[in-house]
Amino acid sequence: MSSRTSELERPKASGDDRDLEAELASASAGHVGIPVDAICVGCGRIRVKRAGLEEIGQHLQVDPMTIEVRHLESFKHVCHPCGSATWWNPVAVLTGLLDRERGE
Repeated sequence: MSSRTSELERPKASGDDRDLEAELASASAGHVGIPVDAICVGCGRIRVKRAGLEEIGQHLQVDPMTIEVRHLESFKHVCHPCGSATWWNPVAVLTGLLDRERGE
């Protein structure tokens, strides 16, 4: 799987019925930053989260469309099943969602 992934390109696992747009629209995704698919280190849950460029180890001038996930750092964000702020590891930059936000 590419590290820059459109939700339309993202392979679906058997029984995977995630709605990435709805996850991004949820308050639990956060309000600031680029959309990334990330895994909670506490419970292993994968969800869409917003992460600020500096928060994931990137310069503010970088074009988010060119970011490779292997260059991203873990970031802290709330995990509701864990009941606290915990570390999340990015697994994909969701460029398709980013394109839609930009109106492209």
